[in-house]
Amino acid sequence: MENKIEVQNFNFFYGDFQALIDININIKKNQITALIGPSGCGKSTFLRALNRMNDTIPGVRAEGQVLLDGKNIYDPDVDVVDLRQRVGMVFQRPNPFPQSIFDNVAFGPRVLGMARNGNLEEMVRESLEGAALWDEVKHRLHEPALELNPGQQQRLCIARAIAVKPEVILMDEPCSALDPIATLKVEDLMRELARNYTIVIVTHNMQQAARASHWTGFFWLGRLVEFNATEELFRSPKEELTEAYITGRRG
Repeated sequence: MENKIEVQNFNFFYGDFQALIDININIKKNQITALIGPSGCGKSTFLRALNRMNDTIPGVRAEGQVLLDGKNIYDPDVDVVDLRQRVGMVFQRPNPFPQSIFDNVAFGPRVLGMARNGNLEEMVRESLEGAALWDEVKHRLHEPALELNPGQQQRLCIARAIAVKPEVILMDEPCSALDPIATLKVEDLMRELARNYTIVIVTHNMQQAARASHWTGFFWLGRLVEFNATEELFRSPKEELTEAYITGRRG
């Protein structure tokens, strides 16, 4: 199975504090990889390291390599704007822009000049269809996005992310602000999206990781304790700490 991202001996620092310690992990193409672990263990820092979102924080430093299709994204010649087009991000809380539904999805293609090469209306429709939202909003595209319910807003943010044709979608606890029905819709959507995209999701919900992902990595105090096929990791973890966490004895 082909690797989309290969992380090698990766360390990350906020000033003098080391948040990630010697991380090695291969993220498979067109699969869903879940990252679990207690709060403050480095999951979100690691996720944001995959498209250099942490670069915006003063005093951060990275060591080691994050290879995207074999190219280290931390090389000096990497265009970070291009990187973030290829590796999109969906955040914990839905964050639609205070614009219409249409303009939210069209934002990225407009900024990147993609609309010049194609039909913007078609791009918006394809993205909303890809996020399983088109049928719910096709008659109200020019109404404010903030009038959508939270589950719809999160799917709109996913549509906005896929509108710029990424290869990887990072999701930082995308269901934590959603009710159970909306959560299951997003999980179904992730499985559908994995046909065309590589997905990495941070979640505190171990049931979600077990339901929705192909691979799971368990983080603890900045280290990747264990990484394996999801079913294997939950059924027969190799590390005592992993077993203690998933059975609720630690964490």
